[in-house]
Amino acid sequence: MDPVTNAGGSAVHSYRISTVVPGQVTPGNLVHELSGADLAMKLHYLKGVYYYPASETVEGLSVPIMKVTMFPWLDICFPAAGRIRRDGGGRPYIKCNDAGVRILEAWTDLSLEEWLDRQETDRHRPLVPDKVIGPDLHFSPTVYLQITRFKCGGIAVGFSWAHLLGDPVSATNCINLWGQLLTGKEKAKYQICSRQNESKGQEKPLLDASLPPSVKQVEHTGDFWQSPSSKKMGTFFIELPAAKLNYLQSKMPKNISTFETLSAILWKSIARIRTEKETKLVTICRNRSTEKSRILGNLQTISTVESSLSPEKVGLQELANLIHTETVDEMETVQELVNRESEKLDVIVYGSNLTFVDMESIDIYGLELKGQKPRHVEYSIDGVGEEGAVLVLQGTDEKQVDGNASMEG
Repeated sequence: MDPVTNAGGSAVHSYRISTVVPGQVTPGNLVHELSGADLAMKLHYLKGVYYYPASETVEGLSVPIMKVTMFPWLDICFPAAGRIRRDGGGRPYIKCNDAGVRILEAWTDLSLEEWLDRQETDRHRPLVPDKVIGPDLHFSPTVYLQITRFKCGGIAVGFSWAHLLGDPVSATNCINLWGQLLTGKEKAKYQICSRQNESKGQEKPLLDASLPPSVKQVEHTGDFWQSPSSKKMGTFFIELPAAKLNYLQSKMPKNISTFETLSAILWKSIARIRTEKETKLVTICRNRSTEKSRILGNLQTISTVESSLSPEKVGLQELANLIHTETVDEMETVQELVNRESEKLDVIVYGSNLTFVDMESIDIYGLELKGQKPRHVEYSIDGVGEEGAVLVLQGTDEKQVDGNASMEG
C-alpha cells in the first residue's frame, strides 16, 4: 500500500495488512439479519482514533500480542467478522462466515505530541482506514483496525465501523470489549440481536417527499456503499475546557443537558454564517441503548426539531428548550420505509439536515490497552451529507467535553 501523506507533509507509511478471524468456528448457516434502521445507516461509517503515549506497557504491545485476544473477541462479536450477502429479493444481510476483520499496522515519522499539536482539518484521517463496503460485497470487511506507531513509542488505534452493524453505543461497547479481554478482565456479556425480515411490500419506489425530514434519499448505490456527494467535506475538532463548559451551563435551566446547550450554540452560530441556506430544521440523533445492554444494532433515535424563526434571531435558552422538548422521533417511520423498499431505496441520515449527534454519555475512553487508558480520543462519521454533522463527545479529565464537526469545505 502506498504511503498516506497528510497536509503537513509527514507520512504514515510501511503498511502491513492481515486478517483476524474468530477463534472458534461460528455455526454454519448463521446469519445476522439487518433491520430497517441498520439499512438506513448503510452509507455511514464511524471512525475512531485512540491515542496512547509511550510507556513500558504500550511499547511492549506488539500486533501479534494484540491479535491473541482478538480471537475470543470475535467469538463474541461474530457478526463483525461476517460479510454482506443478499437474499432472493435483494435485501442485504450478514452471513456469519468468519471472514474476519482487517488489521493494518503502520508507522509515522512524527511523535504523538507533534501529531496532536497540528490543528489542520482531517488530521485523524491517515490513522484510520478509509474504506467502505463494496463494490465486492462478498469480500468487504465491515470492521477495520489500524495500529500506527509514533517515533516516540506511542501508538494510535484507528477503528473503522460500518454503521449498519450498530449505533455508536454498539461500536464503542464492541471495541471496549476487546480492550477488556486484552487487559485480562472477565468477559462481558454481549447480546447479539436476532431479527426476522419484515414484509417487503410495495413495488412502486418511494418518492423523496414520502420520506420523513430526518433522512434524504440519494442516488441508488448498488453494491458500492459510499454516499454520493458533489461536496468536499472536512472534519475539525473543538475542545472545551471544564471551566468554559460550566460557565455556559450556568446560563441554562437545570433540565438542559450539555449536549442541548452546545447544539443550541452551534445551531445559532451556523445559521448566522449560512445566510444563503435555511437552517430552521435540524436533525437530532440520540442513543437509546445503554452501555450495559451490550446490544449490537441501531437503536438510536432520529428526530427533527424546527424553529419558527431563523435560529440567529432566537435566544439560546429557547433553542435549547426546543431541542429538549420539541423533537419528533422518526426512527420508526424510517425503519418501516426502508424495510419496504430496501432493494431500491438508499438514504443518508447524517447531514440530510444540519445534524447534532449526542455521544456525551458514551464511554469513548473505555478502550484500555493492558490497563492504560487513551490520552485522547477522536471520533467522526463518514458519509455525511452537505448540510454537515456535529458530534458531542466526552472529553478527558482536563477537557470535560470534546466535539467535532463534519462540514462542507
